[in-house]
Amino acid sequence: MQEQTVEPLSSSAAARQAETAVQQPSAQAGLSLPVAIGLIGMLLASLSAILNQQVTGQAMTDIRGALSIGHDDGTWLTVLFEAANVAVMVFAPWFGVTFTLKRFAIGAMLATMVFGLLCPLAPTLPALYTLRVLQGLSGGCLPPMLIIVALRYLPPKIKLYGLAGYALTATFGPALGTPLVALWTEYVSWRMAFWQIVPLGIVSCVAIHIGLPQDSLKIERFRSFNWTGFITGFPAIAMLVVGFLQGDRLDWLNSGFVCVMLYGGTLLLVAFLINEWHHPLPFFNLRLLSRRNFAHGLLTLAGAVVLLTGVAVIPAQYLANVHSYRPLQTTPLALLVAIPLLIALPLTAAVLNIRRVDYRWVLAFGLALMAATCFMGSFVTSDWVRENFYWLQSLQIIAQPMVIVCILMGVTTGLPPTEGPFASAMFNSLKTFSAAAATGLIESVGTAREHFHSSMLVDRLGNTMLVTSQSGDASHGFGELAHRIHLQAVVLTSADLYRLMAGIALVLLVLVPVLPVRIYPPWSTAPSSR
Repeated sequence: MQEQTVEPLSSSAAARQAETAVQQPSAQAGLSLPVAIGLIGMLLASLSAILNQQVTGQAMTDIRGALSIGHDDGTWLTVLFEAANVAVMVFAPWFGVTFTLKRFAIGAMLATMVFGLLCPLAPTLPALYTLRVLQGLSGGCLPPMLIIVALRYLPPKIKLYGLAGYALTATFGPALGTPLVALWTEYVSWRMAFWQIVPLGIVSCVAIHIGLPQDSLKIERFRSFNWTGFITGFPAIAMLVVGFLQGDRLDWLNSGFVCVMLYGGTLLLVAFLINEWHHPLPFFNLRLLSRRNFAHGLLTLAGAVVLLTGVAVIPAQYLANVHSYRPLQTTPLALLVAIPLLIALPLTAAVLNIRRVDYRWVLAFGLALMAATCFMGSFVTSDWVRENFYWLQSLQIIAQPMVIVCILMGVTTGLPPTEGPFASAMFNSLKTFSAAAATGLIESVGTAREHFHSSMLVDRLGNTMLVTSQSGDASHGFGELAHRIHLQAVVLTSADLYRLMAGIALVLLVLVPVLPVRIYPPWSTAPSSR
């Protein structure tokens, strides 16, 4: 991990146009109280969008039951929301700069609240689908605004703490989803899965209105709007998300619909990326990838999101399938991670803010902990209950902040505010797309491995089944044996998924001494790196 000094990236035509659109305040001016309130409001808005996504997704079983919606139709409530949510993140930073961050964030938050209020009141299933798409569009506009605001307003001394705040949306928000699902579905009403965002949304809108400065509208930017990028990029991302999320249910490439979504989305994505490379004002500034730390950060981000999804989903699915746990019973496991993260994230930022600390070693240690956690989880047996996962999840309290904050530091250090919208579009869209892909990957691998283990167990227990069939109560014997085979297959599948996650963590760990270069905290006057 040698130190390197590199030159700043030369400004492109897109960066020069963005510079005229985003006027940055003095970086050394300090953080005033109103701006701090505005930043907190933006954090709450982003967190509310993440919670809305997590809670409605996890409460979908209760929502479908309350509205008498079948499983297949109900899957589209999540898929349509996710597709719109991911696709809009590519373009939200451009619209945020054009309509001003303050107006755009408040408008998106108000729209998310209104659509959330209307969802449980939808008279028909198509109306509910429409509301979910609209809420996905409005909610997806909020997280990208947070990085832009942080890069623009945070003084160098506390910039890492601001990035740690953003990391809450990737760690604390998803972990808090399960306790909220348990609270609303068990003690209040399934409708609160949609309505919970209203109080937090109102507070965030007031804080943003009070704190963030009011810029002037830049409607003239529509004269150079990247229509080709929008027309190719939005459907490309949406189609790929739909393909990944519906792939396991529709049997992947054996389904003509999934083939159209995946192949068509891939072709449109290639066209979008070619256009972005040549367009003077792109949504994705692909030339940022020439910065080694930026490229490494995005690559590691994709893998880290898969890891974060896996370490949350695997124990929850195991406990639900093997021991019939509902969200209420898994809440202590989720809270064990969520609450300490409020302390662990700023502590990690404080460590990284020390000039002599090399962020690459911190990142490597975090990835090693995640690999160790997944390796230990691969020894799961049918005797494991909630308490057996406590010690595994405790390591995540240390590992997750190290990984996420280091990724954010590597991506944003040395990045001027004029390039913030480009970085935000690429970072947030990749993060949410990776989460959708991770869901499809875990479901697909889990289904394949469960079928494999079930077949192997049936082959090995063939004689036992023959003996059971000769007993007096054959049907009961077959039923009991089939149940035991299913439970054991779930256990073995959970172990396989943990091994897969450990392998991903090790691959990311190998990249650390190879790709990124030494950087210093934002406050340091030392040269930054690409």
